Amino acid sequence: MSAAGPVPRRIFLGSFGQPGHAFPMLALGQRLAQRGHHVTFETWERWRPDVLAAGMEFVAAPTMPARADGRWPHTPYAAAERALAQTRAAIRAADAEVVVHDILTLAPALAAELEGIPSATLIPHLYPVAETGMPAFSTGARPPRSAAGARLWSALEHPMETGLRIGRRQLNATRRRVGLPETRRLHGGLSADLCLVATLPALEYPRRWPQHVRVVGPLLWEPPAPASRAPAGAAPLVLVAPSTSKDPSHRLVRASLAALRGLDVRVLASLDNRPLPASARAGHAVRLTGWMSYAHALEEAALVICHGGHGTLVRALASGVPVLAVPHGGDMAENAVRLVWSGTGVRLPWTALCPATVRASARRALARLPELTASARAAAAWAAAHDGPTRAAELIETLISPAAG
Repeated sequence: MSAAGPVPRRIFLGSFGQPGHAFPMLALGQRLAQRGHHVTFETWERWRPDVLAAGMEFVAAPTMPARADGRWPHTPYAAAERALAQTRAAIRAADAEVVVHDILTLAPALAAELEGIPSATLIPHLYPVAETGMPAFSTGARPPRSAAGARLWSALEHPMETGLRIGRRQLNATRRRVGLPETRRLHGGLSADLCLVATLPALEYPRRWPQHVRVVGPLLWEPPAPASRAPAGAAPLVLVAPSTSKDPSHRLVRASLAALRGLDVRVLASLDNRPLPASARAGHAVRLTGWMSYAHALEEAALVICHGGHGTLVRALASGVPVLAVPHGGDMAENAVRLVWSGTGVRLPWTALCPATVRASARRALARLPELTASARAAAAWAAAHDGPTRAAELIETLISPAAG
């Protein structure tokens, strides 16, 4: 890097198009473009305007429509193989010097290896590789409190790796078909050169970190949205922020509205541009909005109620706001248990969700608000001192040889 800034490079990004994956990559790509690099971003067509507005070139990702029942017709490895030719051509057209691929998007990684250029993996959530003696990722279990507990998790390590071994066989079958050697790594879809973990250290269990794995902090981006005005008053503001991909019937929003009615709080709830059933009543000191800027709303919020999606969770904590998580699918259960372990929030199981349980959980969180807020603000202080997009961009720049053309 010169005194005037980094040498401009040609960087190719590839990401799954769901918001939890596309948004962190958009944050990274925008920062790379701001640093003077020529960035090409391959993702879903819906993000084309945002990619262009951030100063990048857009390439539409290969499309693979779901079946009539909503399920995907291919395994991730078969999907990567089908997308490989198109993605490899896009990388060649961009004359890319380095590729950054999302953890769910393997075609760019395979193409980079075939082209002989370095690649990095962006992990837009907690690091999924378990440490020996610690709970396996996605079990929603807390670290053992004794040596006996650690020995138990160590003994379970091999049988719990069955799914990873199956995945490795599938990946190696794909690698053979496209002309690449087999890998012995169980997490063979992750880069062996650089993995960027876009989370907060407060949410990661203690571990020995591999040299190539770096926790860079949250990569926060959100689409343009109006700044929603909270209800007037001095009572604590509770922000209800449902998942963008779960809960189409607004079960969490409906339970939260009923639960918070009568408590000394103000409520600002997002509906993600989906209609609320007519039977749901907003109540006093409540404002509903189709879509909002969470970054703006969090400036005043005292508590966030959400499903526990990683993007919403780390945005809240990076703003110093504790969270009540009601996990529903994916890695949300893991996120929720890390939230409690870190002292930055409370959780409520999805199976127990109803107005009474949300009310009890919200009361518990509000009663503990000083201590929860203190822990959330400590996480926010780390995030403020460690700009995630900038750190990730700097690490990507180190992958490119200074002698590269």
